[in-house]
Amino acid sequence: MKLRDIIRVVEGKVLTEGVNLDMEISCAAGADLMSDVLAFAKPNALLLTGLVNPQVVRTAEMADIAAIVFVRGKMPGPETIALAREKGIPLIAAPYTMFEMCGRLYEAGMASCDLDTKQG
Repeated sequence: MKLRDIIRVVEGKVLTEGVNLDMEISCAAGADLMSDVLAFAKPNALLLTGLVNPQVVRTAEMADIAAIVFVRGKMPGPETIALAREKGIPLIAAPYTMFEMCGRLYEAGMASCDLDTKQG
């Protein structure tokens, strides 16, 4: 799914300039535990999170996350935005809860990053 379509689906606002709205995102994961992001995210994924600190951007860079969407209308500070700009990771703020955003994206055809893992 293209980033522009994701932004439309979640009714998001882009927080970083110079974003490639035509970039393809392969799957999405919602997490507030950065250890979960490192364990389950796949390259070129979308991360939905309620955390707005610079560590989110650093973790996204390590996990090869393509873009970050902040849930519940949360807004990161200037330090986080500057780091994302430096790393080339688009940041988007959207008004919905993580649950609703995951549902909206799933309904629009977005795949889950951990779809192939089975909980037992």
